[in-house]
Amino acid sequence: MEISQLAQVLVALGCPAEKSGEMAAQLDKRARQLAAEQGRRYEEALQHLLTLMKQGWAATGRGN
Repeated sequence: MEISQLAQVLVALGCPAEKSGEMAAQLDKRARQLAAEQGRRYEEALQHLLTLMKQGWAATGRGN
């Protein structure tokens, strides 16, 4: 997935648009690290991280 596509996904999940590019680059880097460290596919690592971020934004939206 390209960084620009990932940034669009992040915005759809609740990321502020002005930070989405930077966060997408960081997320991509971390997903690649996890994939290498844990012997998983990049897509699996990315999905895992996106799920965590979505949960975090949901909790923030509830005031937690």
